[in-house]
Amino acid sequence: MFLELQDVVSPTEIARVRQLAGEMHFVDGRVSNPAAYAKNNTQADVSDAKSKEASQILAQALLRNPDFQAFAMPHNVPPPLVCKYHPSMNYGPHSDAAFMAVEDQRVRSDLSCTIFLADPATYDGGELTIHLIDGILQFKCAPGAAIVYPSWTIHEVRPVTRGERLVAITFIESVIRDPQKREMLWTLNEISELEGNNIHPSNRTRLEQVRQNLLRLWS
Repeated sequence: MFLELQDVVSPTEIARVRQLAGEMHFVDGRVSNPAAYAKNNTQADVSDAKSKEASQILAQALLRNPDFQAFAMPHNVPPPLVCKYHPSMNYGPHSDAAFMAVEDQRVRSDLSCTIFLADPATYDGGELTIHLIDGILQFKCAPGAAIVYPSWTIHEVRPVTRGERLVAITFIESVIRDPQKREMLWTLNEISELEGNNIHPSNRTRLEQVRQNLLRLWS
């Protein structure tokens, strides 16, 4: 199950993150995973103060979004990492590791998230491409948009042929590990939001009881 979010990051925040990205130090993308031979990009040096400020801005933007909260049901979201792709750079087909080392902890990657920072008109290629059994999905979104998708899928970033692709990535450990259970709760959340006022109050109470008890049972 996939979620495309628009305007997660405000224009003012985008402008600040872009400014920081123009000043921060970038390193080889494989520094965080030397065995990832498919990875050919650069990423922010996490020890750089400007990188930390950008990550904080993006984390706050993501976590305040109610649709993200309802869909991902996050337990742990590492600070988003700014990544940059120049012409000839790409990230070949891969699935994300089950656990990510973040500072002094390990985070289980149930969901992955890409936050788009660059205007898609300023670069060619660089589509986030997710491979499914019955085809592929491609995303190249406006600045401030985000895509949330299962970390276990095979996905890639197509080669950039012009300009600069600027994004931020993070991984979400959800309180609901099972994707099918998480989707059912997401559906119940949607029904409650869309139809709650049309349901008799006593039945709405029962619906909320089921929703909360399932969350309690499965988390």
